[in-house]
Amino acid sequence: MKQSALIRRLARATGVTTAAAADQFDHLVAQIVGRLRRGQAAKIPGLGAFPPGDRRHFDFAKPAKASKVPQ
Repeated sequence: MKQSALIRRLARATGVTTAAAADQFDHLVAQIVGRLRRGQAAKIPGLGAFPPGDRRHFDFAKPAKASKVPQ
């Protein structure tokens, strides 16, 4: 998904203008980059975490496993 499509979807989902959604997205990216520059992981609940370091790596959150109840 391209950034512009993501911003349009964010705007529709939150009921704000595309410009406001773009500002929110830019703020989120700036927060992630700032934490990584300070050597801290940037975690996004329900999505995953960006760990600091030289590697370009993203840890996706694992979906909850369905419990298997014997019948």
